[in-house]
Amino acid sequence: MEEIQFVGLKELEDVDQKMVQTLCTEYYDKVKRMLHNDVGMKIHIKTLKKQGARHLYEVQIQANSPTIKFDSSKHSQQAQWDLASSIHESFKNLMKEIEHHFHEEGK
Repeated sequence: MEEIQFVGLKELEDVDQKMVQTLCTEYYDKVKRMLHNDVGMKIHIKTLKKQGARHLYEVQIQANSPTIKFDSSKHSQQAQWDLASSIHESFKNLMKEIEHHFHEEGK
């Protein structure tokens, strides 16, 4: 299974690409530990608006384990002006979705 697949990464500047890959690799390990299994991850990065030198980014993440698919966009849209903040928020929502699934499953 392919570990991390990026969509829209090539449209970013080189510095932003490295930052995205670093953050996503760190979070990938956390998500993999939470699921206790192999995980395929698809990270979709969209640039929504340009306002001068600023960009509005939206990051959506799908984590595919062998038994279930988790999606970060179920909780809220993560569009923010700062790319790193958008990534952190998306992963936070993804991990919340995973915790919610296992909490409900345990009842």
